[in-house]
Amino acid sequence: MNTIRKVALAYSGGLDTSVILKWLQDTYACEVVTFTADIGQGEELDAVRPKARALGVREIFIDDLREEFVRDFVFPMFRANALYEGEYLLGTSIARPLIAKRLVEIARATGCDAIAHGATGKGNDQVRFELGAYALWPEVKIIAPWRTWALNSRETLLAYAQTHGIPIAKQKNGGSPYSMDANALHISYEGGGLEDPWWTPPDDVWRWTANAEDAPNEPESIVIEFAGGDAVAVNGKRCTPFETLDALNRHGARHGVGRLDLVENRYVGIKSRGCYETPGGTILLKAHRAIESITLDREQAHLKDEMMPRYASLIYNGYWWSPERRALQALIDATQERVNGEVRLKLYKGQVCILGRRSADSLFDAALSTFEDDHGAYNQKDAEGFIRLNGLRLRTVARRDLG
Repeated sequence: MNTIRKVALAYSGGLDTSVILKWLQDTYACEVVTFTADIGQGEELDAVRPKARALGVREIFIDDLREEFVRDFVFPMFRANALYEGEYLLGTSIARPLIAKRLVEIARATGCDAIAHGATGKGNDQVRFELGAYALWPEVKIIAPWRTWALNSRETLLAYAQTHGIPIAKQKNGGSPYSMDANALHISYEGGGLEDPWWTPPDDVWRWTANAEDAPNEPESIVIEFAGGDAVAVNGKRCTPFETLDALNRHGARHGVGRLDLVENRYVGIKSRGCYETPGGTILLKAHRAIESITLDREQAHLKDEMMPRYASLIYNGYWWSPERRALQALIDATQERVNGEVRLKLYKGQVCILGRRSADSLFDAALSTFEDDHGAYNQKDAEGFIRLNGLRLRTVARRDLG
């Protein structure tokens, strides 16, 4: 690390990375290149360029990655119906491999000796960024200030920022802001009062979604069209991947859909409490499972469900670029060829309900499933032998156990 002359920093413009930018300059006497990914976080990017320039940065990259993010990362993940620990839609986790990819590309293109990030030594993001970087640049040097410096709390960071004239947004009461992460899929909140799992988040924690009690009193019906497992249209309007997710976010947020208060198990072994808003993702997951219910064969669907926890853990733990995730993705994608059709949903007071689903590739056969006369489509007498054969081992065990 003594030979570091130029560093590419993953820079959000927030408290941590603003302090890190100045700290890198002072600690290594090096030039810093900043990279900020526009992955749908919106107005947070407005102040990034002037803040970086004010700190002497000459090469500032702010890349619009919104379409790539949704097309190549979010949508493939939703083909798997991925949920970590049964609830978390992986909004932060799925953004990290893309940021790592572009950070490495910029570092190599600008002749940097190392990359740097603002993830703490207690969290998951350090693992995600660094595993991604190593997978794409095996010899990369990585600077993780949170693991080496003495600024070990958000209050000391705020003091450092004040000393060095770095402007940082604060809460009205003057305390530290929540640690937030926003992108086209979600917003997450950690820290502050959320560190007490018994503490109830006040209404001002939530920035995106309406409170369900204050949401419209009239439900809204929407139709999502799928092609090859991906959502391609909302209410008949064809959209790009980002436009599709953005539209679902607006519909869901208006009706209070997608709030989650979760205590999760971090990869490093720490339990962490976070609040999440994922309105479009919540709708998309429900709709995708609905269209799969009529287009996937039973064993395909069950195999996907068996693989899903493993797949979700790989993403959560930072293994997006691993050979095992790629192999699982290939299998998952192979199941999606016939996942085409439309799903109609109702949004109301924080809830997402399926109203109907249809597909030209549907496996649903009303002649087989009807409770009315099926005109010989299914011979019910066949079930007797089916049941007796499947019950043979149970009867064998019972004879032994009952003597």
